Amino acid sequence: MTVHPSLQTSIDAWTHSVEAIFELVNPLVEGEWNRATECPGWSVRDVVSHVIGLETEMLGDPRPIHSLPRDLYHVTNEQARYMEVQVDVRRCHTAPEMTSELDYTIIRRSRQLRNEKRQPDTMVRWYGGGEVALEKALLARAFDVWVHEQDLRRALGKPGNLDSPGAIIVRDRLLAALPRVVAEDAGAGPGSAVVFDVNGALEFMRTVRVNAEGKATIDGSVSLGPTVTVAVDWETYLRLACGRVRPEAVADKLKIEGDQQLADAILANFAVTA
Repeated sequence: MTVHPSLQTSIDAWTHSVEAIFELVNPLVEGEWNRATECPGWSVRDVVSHVIGLETEMLGDPRPIHSLPRDLYHVTNEQARYMEVQVDVRRCHTAPEMTSELDYTIIRRSRQLRNEKRQPDTMVRWYGGGEVALEKALLARAFDVWVHEQDLRRALGKPGNLDSPGAIIVRDRLLAALPRVVAEDAGAGPGSAVVFDVNGALEFMRTVRVNAEGKATIDGSVSLGPTVTVAVDWETYLRLACGRVRPEAVADKLKIEGDQQLADAILANFAVTA
């Protein structure tokens, strides 16, 4: 019995991204681990610690027993506190300690995934003590690791892999959130059509249409006379949708046509993950 076909895409994407992360950070000198990323309060070391920590939890390792400092301004809710424990406990680790633990974690997790024989709907351990279906868990890990690979690339000035297997998973998950962003969060009225024209390493065009009942759908067909058209490059789209940057900070990378008020409302609600 081999890995279920519906799991293989996520495993391949995760492998590609996590190995790219190791290649990025392995040659770093000590000071480079302290470079700030676009994740609030997190350095390069912190992002790598986050990746290590969540993968060790997927392996079934116990969480560290660790009390967080009281002055972490970016920790604003319980989910953030949960994530921060794996990060803060490694803030005193040296560069060799970080790369060694990352390497060992990748080896262990890759072995586990190569030998994964469970069905996609098998419930597995998830963050916070809950459970989630295996297929959903692997998709989420592929998503998270690729997004953090890009956080590290921007922090280190080493762009790349914007069209890698992980990018496709991230694109599709972000696009799935657009109907809610447009119709519910931004309040686009019935009959509205909003076009997203994305260029760069990943090029795509999608139209979100709001029907008479206020429900939105998304497809790849062209809309004639859309209410709003948003043209943007893929990396900026990613940064906006993942909450890495505010629209006003990248206004020069956005081309808006049509109803400016609706466009502003869409962009104000564009971040669907953090």
